Amino acid sequence: MSDTKKQNYVQGGSFIINDTAPADVFTPEDFTEEQKMMADATTDFIDKEVWPQKQRFEAHDYDFTFELMRKAGEMGLLGVSVPEEYGGLGMGFNTSMLIAERISGATGSLSTAYGAHTGIGTMPILLYGTEEQKQKYLPGLSSGEMIGCYCLTEPGAGSDANSGRTKAELTEDGKNYKINGQKMWISNAGYADVFIVFARIEDDKNITGFIVDKGTAGLTMGEEEKKMGINASSTRQVFFNDMLVPANHLLGERNGGFKIAMNALNIGRIKLAAATIDANRRSMNEAISYANERKQFGVNIGRFGAIKHKIGEMATKHYASESATYRYGQLIEENTARLEAEGLSPQEAKLKGIEEYAIECALLKVYGSESNSEIIDETVQIFGGMGFSAESNVESAYRDCRITRIYEGTNEINRMLSIGMLLKKAMKGELDLMTPAMAVAGDLMSIPSFDTPDYSAHLAQEVEMVAKMKKAVLMVAGKAVETLGMEVEKSQEILMQISDMLCAVLTAESTVLRTLKLGAREGVDAVEMKTKMTQLHVHNAVEHLGKGGREAIYAFAEGDDQRLLLMGLKRFTKYAEPINPMRLRRDIAMQVLQHGSYKN
Repeated sequence: MSDTKKQNYVQGGSFIINDTAPADVFTPEDFTEEQKMMADATTDFIDKEVWPQKQRFEAHDYDFTFELMRKAGEMGLLGVSVPEEYGGLGMGFNTSMLIAERISGATGSLSTAYGAHTGIGTMPILLYGTEEQKQKYLPGLSSGEMIGCYCLTEPGAGSDANSGRTKAELTEDGKNYKINGQKMWISNAGYADVFIVFARIEDDKNITGFIVDKGTAGLTMGEEEKKMGINASSTRQVFFNDMLVPANHLLGERNGGFKIAMNALNIGRIKLAAATIDANRRSMNEAISYANERKQFGVNIGRFGAIKHKIGEMATKHYASESATYRYGQLIEENTARLEAEGLSPQEAKLKGIEEYAIECALLKVYGSESNSEIIDETVQIFGGMGFSAESNVESAYRDCRITRIYEGTNEINRMLSIGMLLKKAMKGELDLMTPAMAVAGDLMSIPSFDTPDYSAHLAQEVEMVAKMKKAVLMVAGKAVETLGMEVEKSQEILMQISDMLCAVLTAESTVLRTLKLGAREGVDAVEMKTKMTQLHVHNAVEHLGKGGREAIYAFAEGDDQRLLLMGLKRFTKYAEPINPMRLRRDIAMQVLQHGSYKN
């Protein structure tokens, strides 16, 4: 790729070395009226059809989830990303993110069913299927006449997906593949019509994908799994006993199943981040309403500092997650359009457009799922004993959200993937990390400036802190690689700490850019609350980054090297004008409590 082409788009992973102008970043406030109307229609569907029936999900009413999926299909919500020629709406990636967000707010059961169907159940056919396969399956998957599922995980192959033992053997006449094996934890299995199945052909190095129809001889299922949450999401084991699959049902290329699986997971990861956003919003609003109504010691509990602390943090985490997620959803959409304009097929453009941001997809999945867990956990705490009662809405939300840190690859796997992919990009010469890392090393030996900084511009200190955070990551990661060499890949604890530092930078920068853009558009006074949430999030991100950096340094450095690195980390995490996080939390909480809900 030429340098000119490189300059025409934002490279995946480049946020750690490059700056972005606020005007160039997409924010949730930039959605069009058409996109907002679709989002509102989805919210209306959830409010009328789902929210009042929450107890049916807790009663393991799988038929109800299936019924809702059919209704979502009738509304066009299952085919948002599917081109019109295959029965879908043919809308952009960020629109599909917005719909995934809104349909996922009420219950994890429907969220899981929807995500499994529209993501890993449909996208492999759209991205890798032959024209015949797309014509056969995509219209039904878009309308809800067919429900899809994805059969990858096995008893002995979870995070190590390519180690699956399910076998496929071409029959002597060459017309069919005979598949034997089993899969587990398969979402939508109980009501699926189309199964994306991964198996190893003979002794191939990698697995291969197949499309399997419901009712195929040799396809059987276990009973519904008993789970902590997502009770009305069908989850079963799937068994293959001499199951014959037509040879033309092979998906993509032989040996290419692992690539299909990984690219499908990239999509699933960023869409999972989106799926947590409305769940955050609804959970917060339950907490805000309760805090305004519940009285103790003669006053509403929302007046207590401890409650304000929680609500301020909840709102801030939500704002950060939303800012970063839609920033990269739009970049995926723009990169896909760019690649198609350069001559790639729509399929290949979609694949490469998403793959470019695999690092960010992994980081967003981690932050989105963990902030979601923290927000819902604090909602339960604000409710107190009522939060522990099954009569409340928040108890089921607490159980439902726990799975988000496990599926689409555990958060531990995603942490290691993110930093691993970044280092590989650097080693391949796709991303120049060495030059800025060497510049940071030079900074460490220089005398720091003692000039009084000018922070009169909107969020000027936060902009500076984000730049310093990037230096901290480059310093720690660069020295870790220099010290450990290739052994760094085996140092999982260090990789996870550096990944957390990366995530802190990504979310902090996204939040700052969003607020600066809105401030320039609407005026600084109009974004006062967003400014305070940005200041609080950057503060929290700096603290988190500092802790991760110190632990990483302790693990790989000793003596003078350690002292120099710790000194550098202190420099890169020090505020010239310290902020008051308690005051920020109180101000944020007071505003949402007075409003009665959180709204963007």
